[in-house]
Amino acid sequence: MKQIQIHDDFIKLGQALKLAGLVESGVDAKFVIQDGLVKVNGEKEYQRGKKLHPGDIFSFEGQDVQIS
Repeated sequence: MKQIQIHDDFIKLGQALKLAGLVESGVDAKFVIQDGLVKVNGEKEYQRGKKLHPGDIFSFEGQDVQIS
């Protein structure tokens, strides 16, 4: 499982997808999230601005990423 480290209390889902290298732009993140292709902690997430905190796990295209 890949991990990304944040220095604030949270990171938004769209930003996390970009930081993890799973999408190339915010526009790409917007579309994959709107299409229900991203899961956060095992549940489909449709909000690009969903706040992720350390310990949260999101997945896209078979790749799991943990926020630390």
